[in-house]
Amino acid sequence: MKSDQSKAQQPSRRSFIRTGGVASAAVAAAMSTKGVVRGDEPASESKSDVINIGIVGAGGRGGGALNDSLSINENIKLIAVADLHRESGERVRKIMTDRHGESKVAIDDSKIYEGLDAYQKVLNDPAVDVVLLTTSPGFRPYHIAEAVKAGKHVFAEKPTCVDPAGYRVCLAAHEEAEKNGTAIVTGTQYRRQTNYMGVVQQIRDGAIGDIVSATTRYCSSGIWYKNRKEGVSDAEYQLNNWMHFIWLSGDQITEQAVHNIDTLNWVMDSAPESAYGSGGRFTRPDDSQMWDSMSIDYVYPGNRVLSFMCRQIPGAKGDNGSVIYGTKGTAYIGAMSSGSRIVDRSGNEVWSMKGSIADAYKQEHKDLIDSIRAGKPIVELKQTADSSLTAVMGRMAAYTGQEVTWDFVTKESTLDLFPKGLTWESSLPASPFAVPGSTKLV
Repeated sequence: MKSDQSKAQQPSRRSFIRTGGVASAAVAAAMSTKGVVRGDEPASESKSDVINIGIVGAGGRGGGALNDSLSINENIKLIAVADLHRESGERVRKIMTDRHGESKVAIDDSKIYEGLDAYQKVLNDPAVDVVLLTTSPGFRPYHIAEAVKAGKHVFAEKPTCVDPAGYRVCLAAHEEAEKNGTAIVTGTQYRRQTNYMGVVQQIRDGAIGDIVSATTRYCSSGIWYKNRKEGVSDAEYQLNNWMHFIWLSGDQITEQAVHNIDTLNWVMDSAPESAYGSGGRFTRPDDSQMWDSMSIDYVYPGNRVLSFMCRQIPGAKGDNGSVIYGTKGTAYIGAMSSGSRIVDRSGNEVWSMKGSIADAYKQEHKDLIDSIRAGKPIVELKQTADSSLTAVMGRMAAYTGQEVTWDFVTKESTLDLFPKGLTWESSLPASPFAVPGSTKLV
């Protein structure tokens, strides 16, 4: 706690950030008083302090997250970037400087890091207060865990895991973040979108009666694919073509459709008890491990069944949104900025609300920074890890042709997809795509 000591004797942002809220007396005495507050420090003066941001993963999603954070928050500055490729870091620096100016972007050439270990250089930088983790999903649990150990506040994109092993890493990181006072906000923007919050509250208040069942769909066109360049290693090819390899993306259900799955876990106020499903592939490139369609029946407590579908097939009709069926009415939750509405059993609209997904993308970054400055860091990793594992459970059910339970994936499954000893030159012979009845449940 602050007292009437001189500034030279008071703990600072750097000491709190670096040690997770416990600084040595020597370090505390050497630092100035102003800085980002932690859960055990008063919030006075903090709003005038600059919060320094680093980012790990400078692709399209990383650039979007950065732009959202820099747009909605004042007194923040981007000071470091890490990516597999230096040119991606340089491109993000230029784009963000052009949009937000040098008052919010101040990345020295020496703070643009590249390679598989580049993230460690951002985490080891004592000047970085908050790190945005926006790489391909396979890395997410391990980057989150190391960021928390380094005392950094975290924004982590969804999904937060692609297998049960990563899920367990997330649970441990969530607990550690709560103990050391580091925030973790995740990229599940629907939880901060006005029409989503509104319809969930309406459902909680009984507007549709008791929930009986639900449907959700994330059906879209094809996804990008990068041809293999001559002479590149297995690791380099898969890292650059990450969507098509399950250890990196988790397939569409995990990488993309997790938004709708997270919405239903939120509505049901629970993860499902079991999953049973099927799917297949018709249009994927030969070396892609992805399926291009998947249908899962999730059973939630109370025998409430969610019929879930996702697909990415060029030329097929798209559909994206959720429907919640109750004893008194039905709630329709549109994806993106489509809005939400509730109708009674006769089909008469009794409630509706609009919402902007662009605003929601920004709000998650505002909530993160505000919580840090208020000394009440948000830690929401577990809920997103639960939703990510729900998607993984559905994928495992479809891939194997077996019914998969929540107890199995949380307590028994040994599935761990991340390669051990990964380097740029690693030989990673890709296993063929999954075939139900042949692919084993582990």
